Amino acid sequence: MTVLCLEALVAMALALSILMALAWAVQQRTGNSGWVDTIWTFAVGSVGLASALWPIAGAAPNQRQWMVATLVAIWSLRLGIHIAVRSAGISDDPRYAAFASEWGADAAWRMFLFLQNQALGSVPLVFAIFLASRLPQASLRGQDYLGALILLVGIAGEALADAQLRSFRGDPANRGRVCDVGLWRWSRHPNYFFEWLGWLAYPVIALSPQFPRDYPWGFATLLAPVFMYWILVYVTGIPPLEAQMLRSRGDGYRAYQSRTSKFFPLPPQ
Repeated sequence: MTVLCLEALVAMALALSILMALAWAVQQRTGNSGWVDTIWTFAVGSVGLASALWPIAGAAPNQRQWMVATLVAIWSLRLGIHIAVRSAGISDDPRYAAFASEWGADAAWRMFLFLQNQALGSVPLVFAIFLASRLPQASLRGQDYLGALILLVGIAGEALADAQLRSFRGDPANRGRVCDVGLWRWSRHPNYFFEWLGWLAYPVIALSPQFPRDYPWGFATLLAPVFMYWILVYVTGIPPLEAQMLRSRGDGYRAYQSRTSKFFPLPPQ
């Protein structure tokens, strides 16, 4: 199993690196960095789907593999299509545009390195999918259905948050205002929270009291929610987005920050 996992890690890293190089080429060609997140979502989804269905000892995919693959496909299609539609309606993503402005003349190669780091950082996500699909018990347990439920709740919650934000922005009366309706009253970034929540599904599926010794690799699935939390809260998620919101909404957004939880949904103060 160790050799297989190491080989899988190398293959995942190589595939993600190639796909994010494609994302860089599209960004350079179009000038719209919004396509970066679209391609990233489909890259993680496609590599994750392939890793989930990869044959175990030459056998056809079992129930768990199909369940994990289906969950990955639903997540990737929902989020990827949403970001693609959003990207088609903008000239550039303000988060990446701010990075490019900061990098100046070095923006092209700095963006390439940034996206390659993103590819490398995505390996724990795809690896968690791979490991969850390979728990040494082909039949499904109640724990597996719980994991599936967590991911579906994450997908539904993120879709609801996206729909609420889209509806708010679509009303001309809200022009220049900060969205604080629905889930956005409870969290400044409910879409990010539910995205993170979905990645908890894979440790739930892969970790079990039945296999602490037989399947120690299952513990590596914990890296997925840890990495996703770090990237959303401290790197490419909240920090650049809130910096942009402070520039565009000013005191209105500062007031929103003072009364609304940063990440986890909590009653507004």
